[in-house]
Amino acid sequence: MHVVVLGAGYAGLTLTRLLERDLPPDVDITLVDESPNHLVQHELHRVIRRPAVADEITVSLTDAVERATVRVARVEGIDTDERTVVLSDGTLSYDVGAICLGAQTAYYGLEGVREHATPLKRLDDAQQIRTDFWAACERTTAPRIVVGGAGLSGVQVAGELAELAREEGEGIDASVTLLEQFSQVAPHFPSNFQRAVRDALEARGVDVRTETTVTAADEDHVTVDGSTALPYDLFVWTGGIRGSDALEGDRPSVRSDLRLTDRTFALGDAAQVVDATGEAVPASAQSAVREARTVAENVSRIVDADRDPETVFTPRLEAFEFESPGWLVSVGDGAVAQVGPAVFTGRAAKALKTTVGVGYLSSVGAIGNAADLVSEELPFDRSRFGSE
Repeated sequence: MHVVVLGAGYAGLTLTRLLERDLPPDVDITLVDESPNHLVQHELHRVIRRPAVADEITVSLTDAVERATVRVARVEGIDTDERTVVLSDGTLSYDVGAICLGAQTAYYGLEGVREHATPLKRLDDAQQIRTDFWAACERTTAPRIVVGGAGLSGVQVAGELAELAREEGEGIDASVTLLEQFSQVAPHFPSNFQRAVRDALEARGVDVRTETTVTAADEDHVTVDGSTALPYDLFVWTGGIRGSDALEGDRPSVRSDLRLTDRTFALGDAAQVVDATGEAVPASAQSAVREARTVAENVSRIVDADRDPETVFTPRLEAFEFESPGWLVSVGDGAVAQVGPAVFTGRAAKALKTTVGVGYLSSVGAIGNAADLVSEELPFDRSRFGSE
């Protein structure tokens, strides 16, 4: 029997490690990704200001898995009826499969946005944003930075760029403008969390403009609301997501058992998930990890039923119900956290976010990366305790 996991993001890597633990040793597991490394996406914005963080948030797939076969290839097509996958280097068949291909940046057909904006999905993107920031500073002492989209990714990018400009001190007077078409930053999150995020951005000098819709862009200006042109020296786009090219840009809908077909699951940002309560599940790292646990259980039930000659009925599958313990977002050197109804900022929020990051890295076997992240995010202040 062959179980295939397509994509090694949060959902794919978590699922693979759970399957390694739960499935019988003679079941073959293949993990496919176009990169040989797993990227801790929620820390990617840090690379804009701290390039060395790239090593801490990159985990070798061969180091992260135990018995699964890692195949480095691009997924180009999936036939769920035939249970076959077209890859950039050949084909693959499966008995049970999981689509965890994540999402790509959506540009919604907005004229010039794809051509002139830089997204934030890969390490190369973060490094390009940093390079473009310095290039803008060489052209002018007052570079104008525009970030389109004030979801959590846009909030974090705007915060990093504002801090980067502040750190450079004398001679640079950069402005950072964050645009959002909805009435609040961090749309779809609780209102007290939204207010705290906006306050944290504005405390760092970010010009937050809500109810402002990007409609086009050229090499010098971002057009908003169809008429107003905002000049820019650096334009970053975090305004939405779409499905993988292998799924023709679609993010298929799945219900609480997370099945796309009888033997193919879809989870993480690759799918639009409706949980057991009928609620839409937000696209996020914590959603992906929790969905992976449900899919691991359901794949195990299917495998067990296949291997039992006395099985007559289709196995009953577990239903996924999303319950978030809270939300976290970095804003420059600070953070905003929500746990239950309470929202807090400052050192406690930053420590909590670091703890979550360390916990995730540890869960995928990247203990050294976790230790490095602690050193980077929460450096030990020897002066508080006296010298040795």
